[in-house]
Amino acid sequence: MWGFSKKTMITKEDALPGRDQPLRIHETHVVLDTPLRGPWPENLEVIYFGMGCFWGAERLYWQTEGVYSTSVGYMGGWTKNPTYEETCTARTGHTETVQVVYDPAKVALDELFRVFWENHDPTTPFQQGGDIGTQYRSAIFTTTPEQLAAAEASRERYQHALKEGGYGTISTEIRDASDAGDGVYYFAEDYHQGYLYKNPRGYCNHGFCQTAY
Repeated sequence: MWGFSKKTMITKEDALPGRDQPLRIHETHVVLDTPLRGPWPENLEVIYFGMGCFWGAERLYWQTEGVYSTSVGYMGGWTKNPTYEETCTARTGHTETVQVVYDPAKVALDELFRVFWENHDPTTPFQQGGDIGTQYRSAIFTTTPEQLAAAEASRERYQHALKEGGYGTISTEIRDASDAGDGVYYFAEDYHQGYLYKNPRGYCNHGFCQTAY
């Protein structure tokens, strides 16, 4: 999933216009056999993670106990219902994102954050390894004030661990989902959903940042 070498965020005014019609996807998770879309049961919460290429990131979360459903999409930009090809031009403002629907009675937020911090490099703006572009930026988009506070506290703890290990400064974008671009999560094309289940030998660029948390 190689993007163009563009590391400057586009403005809302210069973003591609997109389209009114959403991209078509199957409605059921290929691994978990749960819905990909809400509304969700009242006991569940939603949070969004950008960790570079969303193929490997989604697999990490569907394998996490207490996660009810996952999907991949585009978030944090302004183009309406963008395609993958459009997102890769860096002209939509989106980052590749995993939607994680979880049961807080079964998995703690800190566990979701551990998966996030320990499986990508949050110190390389607009880049994960050889994947370069604004669509690969590190991000956490929250849906409750409690999530936002916990995410910021988690960043502080992990930054301390990185500093102790001689690593750089975290560049992760952390904000309320409603304040991330146009505030909308757009589902990616169906072939991206559960990609590494459908393609077990497919490209994965995660698991290389294992600093203690």
